[in-house]
Amino acid sequence: MTGELAAHSFRSTFKVIDKDLLRWFPGHMGKGLKQMQFKLRSVDCVIEVHDARIPISGRNADFKYSISGVKPHILVLNKVDLIEEAFIPKIQKRLRSEHENIVFTHCRNQQCLGLKKLFPLAQELINKSDRYNRSSEEDYNIMIIGVPNVGKSSLINVLRAKHLGRGNATLVGAIPGVTRSVLHKIKMCEKPLIYMLDTPGILTPDIASIETGLKLAVCATIADHLVGEKIIADYLLYWLNKHEHFNYVNFFKMEKPLDNILEVLSHISKIHNRTLKIRDFHNNYVIRPNLDAAATLMLRAFRNGNLGKLMLDEDLL
Repeated sequence: MTGELAAHSFRSTFKVIDKDLLRWFPGHMGKGLKQMQFKLRSVDCVIEVHDARIPISGRNADFKYSISGVKPHILVLNKVDLIEEAFIPKIQKRLRSEHENIVFTHCRNQQCLGLKKLFPLAQELINKSDRYNRSSEEDYNIMIIGVPNVGKSSLINVLRAKHLGRGNATLVGAIPGVTRSVLHKIKMCEKPLIYMLDTPGILTPDIASIETGLKLAVCATIADHLVGEKIIADYLLYWLNKHEHFNYVNFFKMEKPLDNILEVLSHISKIHNRTLKIRDFHNNYVIRPNLDAAATLMLRAFRNGNLGKLMLDEDLL
């Protein structure tokens, strides 16, 4: 079946859009970065969290120089449940030269092995390090950093519940930008005594390429409305066809794969009854497909894993 679908003719490139659409570095991000740098003196370890679906293109390279380079460092790739397991060793091999300690997590699974090993690993790294001004302290302070909407707050809450048996200590949201400042210490564990600093998601102020920006947008690390749901959905369609991932055909009950996003969104609008009632030139009401609502449904299907376990950086490994 896949071979038959792949025989269709699809776009070989994605039409370039205005790069300014992909710039999202609000004031709270710049302020948050300065706060994070100021807090480093009181931190023993940095946990950098990113989305496992974009482990290469989705990371803020500036962290390496401004935040994580001077303290024990753990790279957490969250949402590992949304990618094929076969990609894990390939990702590790690709990143091993930069990061010795890589942990894959699935925050919605209390039995996740990555969640179980995270604090013991942090404790081990801290004990092996020179803690400088904190060498006499018995407690451990960990700062959690990452780009927006990769699950930092969810990770904090699930670890806190696991090790301390308490409820949520920080807000969780499905849109980027929920955490807007460096918070006070959050108690995470009693024995050993571990505290964690939550931080706002920080994007690089200069996104490397259109392709990188669109991958960030597909994974919701850039707010949808800043790029446009239809543009993001169009890039997703282009990427799915290019890499011969055709699960969307069955999921949206289509007869065949399509390369025209307007056709795809019109079909989704029809099967999900997402329509608009508008007046035509004769002042009569007519029914039109709600393309924005359909684009939202398409993006939600990808983000929930309904279109398959996909890794957008598969061509970078």
